[in-house]
Amino acid sequence: MSGTSGTEAGEPSRTKVYLAFAAIYIIWGSTYFFIREALDGFPPFMLGGIRFLVAALLMFGWCVATGVSIKPGVDLKNAAITGFLLCFVGNGAVVWVEQSIASSVVAIVIAVAPLSFIVMDRPQWKVNFRSWSTLLGVVAGFAGVLLLFSEKIALQLQATEVTAEFSAMFILLLGIIGWPAGSIYAKYHPASMPNMVNSGWQMLVGAFFFLLVSAGRGEWTNMEWGAVPTTAWLSLAYLIVFGSIIGFSAYVWLLQVRPATQVSTYAYVNPVVAVLLGVFVGSEVLGWREFTGLVIILGGVLLINLARYRNSLKP
Repeated sequence: MSGTSGTEAGEPSRTKVYLAFAAIYIIWGSTYFFIREALDGFPPFMLGGIRFLVAALLMFGWCVATGVSIKPGVDLKNAAITGFLLCFVGNGAVVWVEQSIASSVVAIVIAVAPLSFIVMDRPQWKVNFRSWSTLLGVVAGFAGVLLLFSEKIALQLQATEVTAEFSAMFILLLGIIGWPAGSIYAKYHPASMPNMVNSGWQMLVGAFFFLLVSAGRGEWTNMEWGAVPTTAWLSLAYLIVFGSIIGFSAYVWLLQVRPATQVSTYAYVNPVVAVLLGVFVGSEVLGWREFTGLVIILGGVLLINLARYRNSLKP
């Protein structure tokens, strides 16, 4: 997917649009499962660092080969802040918690991120909170998360020490906050450089912080490369090529040629794909709390998107 606007290149073909939607629906939903698979061979921060470093270098290589300048210029600061929040904080939280929480459960919780965007986008509060459906959507989303973790919270109240899963809940909150925060910052600080160059610098910044923490934790000195299973290597390759390059570029391109409300429907499909892969391929077990929480959270996202859709129809 190129960074060229659909208005400049004419109306895009339906096939290209369908393929782009398939990318953000299926690929993004599948990354939760492949992160879990890659963690069987790589430490968490090393995994994130390698993933985003290689993806950034591949994207820069493509830009240079096609004659596109990769110099960030004055956009470097904004790309660095956005990359830190999106790649390191947002994605890093997901990678870390998948060490102790099932990938399908993590995907369900991350579905709340679009609701967090509504709450955190202060300049748009007057617009976002004008309808009851938006308010109900936000409340429903966070209620679904509470239900999802109600059993773990109850167990923690009875325990004498903080459990790993309970700690992971709070780290996951960083992901729910970091991704919308980075998105909002990027929204109000648009870059003048091409989308592929911008995302490449964001990934490079994310990789820098991942590798910095990885080195501080001694992940490289304690790494046994010969013990990394083939499935972990293949999962890492999948995350680099499909998750970090194809999926993200498809998302950026769709935002240029389709309404944002239509593109945001990925939030309904991603957790469903993650749950199906986790249960049927990864042998994860989900109970009634997880499935009910999924339905409530997706219902909340639906209510918010309905409000946005109605607003877009107003003259």
